[in-house]
Amino acid sequence: MVSALSRYRSGDLNSFLKDIDRYSIGLDRMFNHLGSINQDVNYPPYNLVKVDENNYSLEIALAGFNSDEVKVYTEINQLFVEASKEDVDGREYVHRGLASRSFTRSWTLSEDVEVTEVNFVDGILSVSLRHIVPEKHQKRLWFGSES
Repeated sequence: MVSALSRYRSGDLNSFLKDIDRYSIGLDRMFNHLGSINQDVNYPPYNLVKVDENNYSLEIALAGFNSDEVKVYTEINQLFVEASKEDVDGREYVHRGLASRSFTRSWTLSEDVEVTEVNFVDGILSVSLRHIVPEKHQKRLWFGSES
């Protein structure tokens, strides 16, 4: 297998994904998603913050949007953030530096990550995410003390 993989270079990702798809069962959705990732998407800007070992916060800058223009939902291990903005303010801009265009962004969530809370305050959309660790995988002290 290593010799077969050595013929691929970084620019051959799509070819690699097509070839490996022949040898996988049930992973086609993941491989298709990897092949379709658009590296040029950078709107809106966001931060992904690690709060602690099992909790994360996704902070998305949505200046100029109202809460009724934003939608957040999950579907098939994906987190979607959509916003629609109608350009009906009727003003004539000399310079328009604040982007407030409609968009859809998505992030792939692993099977063991869930959205726990969504807040929209002062132009920042915060999505709290939790990594669920099954009880059988959590640390348990069987003997001795923590100190």
